[in-house]
Amino acid sequence: MAADGAPHGFEPVLAAHTVMQSAGNRAQKEQAHQFLEQFQKSQDAWTTTLAILDSQPADAAAKLFAATTLKGKIVYDLHQVPRAQLPDLRASIMRNLATFHAGPKPIRLQLCVCLANLAIQMTEWKDVLAHVVAALGSDPATLPCVLDFLRVLPEEVTHGRKIALTEHELTMRTAELIEDNAQQALDLLIRYATSSPAAARNPQLLNCVTSWMREIPLDSILSSPLLNIIVDDLSELDGDPFDAAVECMTTLIGETRDVDEAMPSILRLYPHVIALRPKMVQAAQEDDTEKFKGLAKVFAEAGESWVLLIARLPTDFRNLVEAILEAAALDKERDAISHTFKFWYDLKQYLTIEKYGDARMQNLDIYSKLVDIMIGHLEFPKPESGDEKDLFEGDRDAEERFREFRHQMGDVLKDCCEVMGVVECLKKPYHLIQQWVQTYGSQAAPNNVPEWQKLEAPLFAVRAMGRMVPPDEHVMLPRLIPLIAAIPDHNKLRFQAVMALGRYTEWTAQHPDTLQPQLDFIMAAFDHSTKDVIRAAALSFKFFCNDCAGLLVNFILPLQQFYAKHLNELPMSSQEEITEGVASVVAKVPTEQLYQTLKLYLDPVMQHLVTIAQQAKDENEQKLLADKINLITIFVEMVRPEIPSDQEHGAVKYCQEIFPMLGKIIEHFDKSIPILERVCRCWRYMVLSYRTAMRPLLPELASRLSAGFDSSRQGCFLWATASVVREFSQGVDQVDAGLANDVYQFYEQQAKTFLRILSDLPPEELPDLIEDYFRLAADMALYFPTESISSPLMDTILLAACSSLTLLKEDPIIATLHFLRDLLAYGRNSAPSSSFDTTRQDVPEVLRNRVKQLVVSAGVQLVQRIMTGMMYSFPEGAFADSSGVLLDLFELMPEQVAQWVANTVSMLPQGSITPQESERFLNNIRQRIQTGDVRMIRTILQDFTTSYRRRNVAPREGLGRLEASRFRFSG
Repeated sequence: MAADGAPHGFEPVLAAHTVMQSAGNRAQKEQAHQFLEQFQKSQDAWTTTLAILDSQPADAAAKLFAATTLKGKIVYDLHQVPRAQLPDLRASIMRNLATFHAGPKPIRLQLCVCLANLAIQMTEWKDVLAHVVAALGSDPATLPCVLDFLRVLPEEVTHGRKIALTEHELTMRTAELIEDNAQQALDLLIRYATSSPAAARNPQLLNCVTSWMREIPLDSILSSPLLNIIVDDLSELDGDPFDAAVECMTTLIGETRDVDEAMPSILRLYPHVIALRPKMVQAAQEDDTEKFKGLAKVFAEAGESWVLLIARLPTDFRNLVEAILEAAALDKERDAISHTFKFWYDLKQYLTIEKYGDARMQNLDIYSKLVDIMIGHLEFPKPESGDEKDLFEGDRDAEERFREFRHQMGDVLKDCCEVMGVVECLKKPYHLIQQWVQTYGSQAAPNNVPEWQKLEAPLFAVRAMGRMVPPDEHVMLPRLIPLIAAIPDHNKLRFQAVMALGRYTEWTAQHPDTLQPQLDFIMAAFDHSTKDVIRAAALSFKFFCNDCAGLLVNFILPLQQFYAKHLNELPMSSQEEITEGVASVVAKVPTEQLYQTLKLYLDPVMQHLVTIAQQAKDENEQKLLADKINLITIFVEMVRPEIPSDQEHGAVKYCQEIFPMLGKIIEHFDKSIPILERVCRCWRYMVLSYRTAMRPLLPELASRLSAGFDSSRQGCFLWATASVVREFSQGVDQVDAGLANDVYQFYEQQAKTFLRILSDLPPEELPDLIEDYFRLAADMALYFPTESISSPLMDTILLAACSSLTLLKEDPIIATLHFLRDLLAYGRNSAPSSSFDTTRQDVPEVLRNRVKQLVVSAGVQLVQRIMTGMMYSFPEGAFADSSGVLLDLFELMPEQVAQWVANTVSMLPQGSITPQESERFLNNIRQRIQTGDVRMIRTILQDFTTSYRRRNVAPREGLGRLEASRFRFSG
């Protein structure tokens, strides 16, 4: 296939590419992008790309674009080229490879990928490897092309699902290209590797070995000269060759993870790996960070791969564990230590099994040293400038990395606790804290604490271990807790001490004699000058209240005074935390005192809220009001007493008092989305927390929700509606048929409002509202199936669902698909159940027939919308549910749905799919229907739509006859 286009035939392509590369305006770039996208799918792209590659004036960037485009054409559009012209196309690619043998490397690599993908699909080409080597392997200048091709071939075959071959064809071609060529590839690599010292050091060689590792028998590689070459490159080289050797060795080790099968290979590899340990130590001493990191990665990979052998044969593999420990100890820059984290976790998983008790005992000293190493790495740096306010001397990346690693190292400390036991682990930071107190304690003054890093690190370690320490621990915590509560005042020390105490609140609940000094220490931190300390105090206060609520319930009044004093001084997240704390204590008061206690705590909040509401004008003030409303919601969510229905419900009584004010707020701020959402959330939790006890408020609540939704068109009113639907459905205690009917009528009113809104505005302007409505509609199908499915409104709702599936946003699409699946389940006699009763009842026949009637009336649209979405616009997360809906439809009426699918395929743009592919797809569906294997249709649909999408990568609009019509509702 020659590049026979006229010299100027590709100038528009080059011009558009130049625009994309330039700093031109957005409109020009969008126009150029659209032009190039269309060009890449066109028939002309075949000759144009080859012409650009042959062209002298075209720059390297344009030629790379041409090579990349050619790759896409071969992968997705090879059907556009007659089979008889494929040898010409192959010759053109190989000629260009020879042209670009010296680079640029990206172009050479793309051309190799082109050739590999052509080889996969050109099934009549049987001597692929021999042909390429004969054409390009005899000249040393073109050898890099052969090596690149060897490297990419296994990778491209592995990812062959994007190729338009059947499973059987792909399996056969994989055998021909890879399995049958494995020995030939190995011989080629050995011959090249031993041809010269330079060849042995060529990273391309090792990249090829890595690529073929899964295809060539491991013993063949280990018994060849390649093993020594890999080890020598690891020991002697730097830069790209060293990185390639690291990748090659770690892949080689990774292939031995099945330790029982690979034991001979492991025994051959193990001495070579251990021999690298002095090299790692040398790299650390010479501050060769990259080499140290690479070798540490090799040891970590060996540890992860052979961890079962370490548990079985701890003595034989002791050197490896010590090498990984040494890697962690020597990592001054903390760049390599993360490689070891998974190994310590994996080894812990085995050592804590009773079967490997002996190995655990033999590794106790290793984990003991590991605790010391981790605590050492936890220390904040000491800035050379001496500026304590900037410990990382302006390096924000290093600071972020350090904070992240700290928490990962904390996880390693938890692993150590499981292996050594918490007492032995806690002793380590305890002795370090004691040692600091003895050495520096007398020199400490407020915010002037010598060597504070050596005190802060063990405090962090104590905090990190908190999750592993049982509440009945009686050896170390009685010594540690008083020590922590007496830490000197330094912002980082106080922060860590407060956070550490917050981790042991379950222990404190069982040791009430320690509560007072800890609580005093934390409450005093609310007056600290540092914001981080105050935030930490609020979080720990929440944990203390949550876990020690039973101890604090007798201090309701002092707690309220503390709450009222500090609440409005705190940042909002901290206000929410201390509110959650005191609410958990209020939840413990006797029911007869509940109403008065809620008034004591919440009346001041309501008064402050009203004051803010009277003054709130701009967006920030309205956001503050919304956040204050959320504090009320936290109480409603946390205080959920069990009160018999014949007794007064103190919480509901208080809700009745504040309800009118909340109603006035949404009337006044009907354009403020944060306020509307927070009030609706509050009402929603009133219903979810107090359930049928909310019946006295139900008429007024329904009225507010209906009016609010009608005027604001915000989905938050539908959240609250959903809570009413769930708690006041038929079958719930104290809900009679009349009340349930009222609830259903209330839902229909909300549904009609939604449908009117969707009729007025296109779906893309209403994604959140659509999501909220279809979640509500799914609840209705669950709790009111007969009423909602039988309703004439359901025909319109189904059309609204079809319209909503034109969206591009994942959440509303998934909500719509979930509703459809729940609805269709009633047609298949497998209704979604809201109880744990395993005796699922049959769906009444009248309801099943109604669902089928709905499908008949809307099925054509529904199938078109879902298939179009899967082929063009649905996000990946929606694929499972969209194919699930199609499967449900096939199970309901297979022949009819198959015809709708065929109609949809016939509407696809001309040239986007070959007649043979279309016929094969539809035949596969028909065969599954005839054999009764309908569930396999789901896989057929997913494969077809995924393949279509990959090939055409179509824009998200402009789909011709498949474009959805506007939704209309006049109810």
